[in-house]
Amino acid sequence: MLLTISTTARPATDLGFLLHKHPDRVQEFGQSSGKATVFYPEAGEERCTAALLLEVDPVTLARSRGKGSPDFSLSQYVNDRPYAASSLLAVALAEVFRTARAGRCAARPELAAAPLPLEVRLPALPCRGGPDLARRLFEPLGWEVSAAAVPLDEGFPEWGDSRYVTLTLTGTVRLADALNHLYVLLPVLDDAKHYWIAPDEVDKLVRAGEGWLGAHPERTLITRRYLGRRWTLARTALARLAELGDETEEALEPAIPEEPSPTAPATPPEGADGPDETPSADVEPDPAAPGDGAPDETAPGDGEPDAAADAGPRTLSGKRREAVLRTLEELGATSVIDLGCGQGELVGALLARPRFARVGGMDVSPMALTIAARKLKLERMPAAKRERLTLFQGALTYTDKRLTGYDAAVLMEVIEHVDPPRLAALERVVFGHARPRHVLVTTPNIEYNVRYEFLTGLRHPDHRFEWTRAEFAAWAAEVAARHGYTVALSPVGEDDPEVGPPTQMGVFTRDQRS
Repeated sequence: MLLTISTTARPATDLGFLLHKHPDRVQEFGQSSGKATVFYPEAGEERCTAALLLEVDPVTLARSRGKGSPDFSLSQYVNDRPYAASSLLAVALAEVFRTARAGRCAARPELAAAPLPLEVRLPALPCRGGPDLARRLFEPLGWEVSAAAVPLDEGFPEWGDSRYVTLTLTGTVRLADALNHLYVLLPVLDDAKHYWIAPDEVDKLVRAGEGWLGAHPERTLITRRYLGRRWTLARTALARLAELGDETEEALEPAIPEEPSPTAPATPPEGADGPDETPSADVEPDPAAPGDGAPDETAPGDGEPDAAADAGPRTLSGKRREAVLRTLEELGATSVIDLGCGQGELVGALLARPRFARVGGMDVSPMALTIAARKLKLERMPAAKRERLTLFQGALTYTDKRLTGYDAAVLMEVIEHVDPPRLAALERVVFGHARPRHVLVTTPNIEYNVRYEFLTGLRHPDHRFEWTRAEFAAWAAEVAARHGYTVALSPVGEDDPEVGPPTQMGVFTRDQRS
């Protein structure tokens, strides 16, 4: 099976730097299914093409077949896998172009970060859904898609088309993004994987889909197919994709180890998740797993675990939540609305404290609210607690009478997701229309980002901006002055003497006379 990637960005041979494969050499890489070869059919100043050829050994695949896989006799050895792009090619692409997928290039860092004119071609791609599905998946990502169905037999056109398409993608896209699009969407189009779909596939999907999958109009279809229609895994993945928040900064903090379950099986049982599974004897490794560019390295300062196991929240998001709860109690608030509530972590914490007699949660994402309702166990919630809670969909840039009547409003890691020209609308809605007695706003301190060793750019791909301490202080002071509030600023997390805290919080209090 063959994949070609071409560019016309001059000098075009810089594609070799980005892929970390020299245009003058043919390189071979062993795969569990056969052999991958990278070569350059053309390498000039005007145009350069890199080709990935995967030669699959059907005998090797048959020998690695899982015990629960059906035996279809000759079909084990005679099938389309050596010729049609599938999860086999996706895994080979991810392993061979591992560093390029991570967007790293020490020799040309500015090129790795920039969109390039690219053309990607796959001569034979199984596509369950036909050319239309290929367009639905790739066009929202900025690609111009040419997908032509391959006839079953050109000599007998009346037989119709096969399930294969010839796919050509053209667009101006960052190379790392293009590789991640292919890594996720090739098995999605095929609607099959050649290896056991284990729970760690959720992590692979979220990492590869960072910055694009969460906003994709077909994210549910992509997630279900990528995870082999295992709804348990799909729900987990969709929940993580719906979060506004803190994947990057929490991934940079050290993980909290969990005790392994003594009863957990070492390998998945046969038929563990129904007839949709197609297990094989081996599980493919994740090429972007920790240790090769995934942003899970330990950050200094705020990520350090506390001395005692129960001494408080260990992650930055937990510290932020506790700081907000503590401040709300100190202010004497009894009714609170969480604006941009996401999956309802803060809402759940508020409901757990009886002093908060009325709790609201609003988010622009219906999916996030659905997940919040599920995580809060809304259907089984005791009536007394349920009466205290209101969840609803809405946008912070439009006035809404449901926002009024609360003692306090919380915007926790929300404003940085709003385009700067629309901040004025948010300000009018929250401070001018809803006008709670108190408003708590938290937002990242961009100065602290240097403490995350492997972080490039902003902390989350959906952030429209991140402010320095001075910028946040200036914005907060202007908002307070315009709407009759006073504001006090406080750090959240360790207050680094050089760059300040990882999160900054503004506590606005309305003047009693206004």
